[in-house]
Amino acid sequence: MRSHTFLLPLFALAVSAVAQPAAPQEGSSMSPREVALDNLLSERRSVAELDKVIDAARKNGVSEQSILEARFLYHVDREEDDAIAAMLPAFLKQREKFKIADSSIFSVEEDWLAVIEYVQAIDSLKQGDKAAFKSHITEAFWLSPRQASAFAPHIERLRTEESMKSVKIDFDARMAELDGEGVKNLQSLLGGKKAMILHFWSPSNRESEASLPDFAIAAGTLEKAGIAMVSVLPEDSAATVTAARAMVKGVAGGLPGTWLIDGQGSPLARTLRVQTLPTFVLVSKEGSVLFNGEPDDDALWNSLGRIDPAIVRPRLEESPGE
Repeated sequence: MRSHTFLLPLFALAVSAVAQPAAPQEGSSMSPREVALDNLLSERRSVAELDKVIDAARKNGVSEQSILEARFLYHVDREEDDAIAAMLPAFLKQREKFKIADSSIFSVEEDWLAVIEYVQAIDSLKQGDKAAFKSHITEAFWLSPRQASAFAPHIERLRTEESMKSVKIDFDARMAELDGEGVKNLQSLLGGKKAMILHFWSPSNRESEASLPDFAIAAGTLEKAGIAMVSVLPEDSAATVTAARAMVKGVAGGLPGTWLIDGQGSPLARTLRVQTLPTFVLVSKEGSVLFNGEPDDDALWNSLGRIDPAIVRPRLEESPGE
């Protein structure tokens, strides 16, 4: 049985724990309880499968503390903030019952208490209570500084949302086309469409390259729904532009939307606080920022649904022509 001792940051451990469930093997030194616990901490396929291994874990004497931890790791690994927030009552109920001996991933109680603060912070963020979010996330940092990499993205998201309230996109901004054919302004690309998505990407970013097939699916769907799709390269060096052109041309079936190079006088990427790639920014017809974040964030599709309830998130296995 691999070690799940809490020696690494929790969220790194959550990723490293993913594996196929184990099964008792002839001659194995693992007890049925150890196998059940290993399966519990490894399950990532679906909630239904998780429930099955939880049932088996209970039958083999795995503690409720470990089961709660496993549910938490499952939702953390899948980046399901709503599900994490929904676990708050269970964490509060378990808080006074915590025993190191019953834990499968925590080596000190402070790490456990930090996770409770983290869950409370996520719940506060969902409720729109920014003061409570700041209080809980600060306490989580204090209790377990080594979890900083897990807490930081939520803080950055809140700061981005706050700063975006005062941003107004200048649709008269002109940018060169990636293919070198000319210059476009955003107003001409918006036209009579319902909204615009600015897709910031770079050929030097592995995530950007890996996401292009999924981008093609989402962009094809959104263009049909009346959303202008504009991809913006935030760098203009000759080498980067050449690599970007080759990457775009290399995608089978082509890529939807218009592909531009960010203006250097007043770059959109800086105005929109783009710090990671790829990033989607959803902009209303009036120039207000409705979403700024990762393309697979549920909040993006919730915002699109408020623009047009008929917009449905496509399945990734679909192709744009389906």
